[in-house]
Amino acid sequence: MSILFSGDFHANSRDELKLITKKTLINKYQKAEYDEIKYHIILGDAGFLWPGNEKTDLFNYKALANRPFPVLCVMGNHEPILGMSDVPEVNIGIGEKVLQINDNPFVAYLKRGGIYKIENHRFLVLGGALSIDKEFRRPNISWWKREYWDEAEKVNLFLLLQKHKKFDYVLSHTGPNRINRIVNTYKTPGITLKFFDEVAVLNEEIDERITCKQWFCGHWHTDKYYYDENQRRGYQYLYEKTALLKNDEIIVL
Repeated sequence: MSILFSGDFHANSRDELKLITKKTLINKYQKAEYDEIKYHIILGDAGFLWPGNEKTDLFNYKALANRPFPVLCVMGNHEPILGMSDVPEVNIGIGEKVLQINDNPFVAYLKRGGIYKIENHRFLVLGGALSIDKEFRRPNISWWKREYWDEAEKVNLFLLLQKHKKFDYVLSHTGPNRINRIVNTYKTPGITLKFFDEVAVLNEEIDERITCKQWFCGHWHTDKYYYDENQRRGYQYLYEKTALLKNDEIIVL
């Protein structure tokens, strides 16, 4: 069995649904590989539960229900769930509990700072990022709190990493700060953005404390890969492409 990874979904606000439909995935990976997919993981900014967006959510759920596998989401920064406290936690047999938001198809968020074992792979799940588009939003729009980790979350994470340092893969929204600077330049016409993202800096500190084979990231709306010779691991950023992990082989299409 295999795991599918994709980048930001934004509740299909930019027509991202077409990138992960049954037809698209079969065209990419062929029917035999498609039938092996056990889970689909969105690497942040899935965008479900946006207030006033209920009809869009229903449309997206209906389309995603045509595929036979559940959807698990990394916490991004444009996530209404970050402002909610009443989302049910359920145990689906992958280690830490998940925050379930829909039944059919099954859609849930992975906890930030959690360790999950999915298809015999050990994952450290991170999440969050700075919303750099706040500079350009209309005054009556606000994103949710907890884009950044609070102090208790960070303390708990580093206590966890004292005991657990070896992982197969890391799932985050933004990447480590130094890798972001290598592979990404966020461009807005006529505007140069300079910003400091505490989450990216936190990810870099985590990156220095653990071992893993590869990071999977979203956030930057790009499809790029970088291999760090010093850390001996790759960093895969996804948006329009998807990645299929089967055993330890990764296919990006």
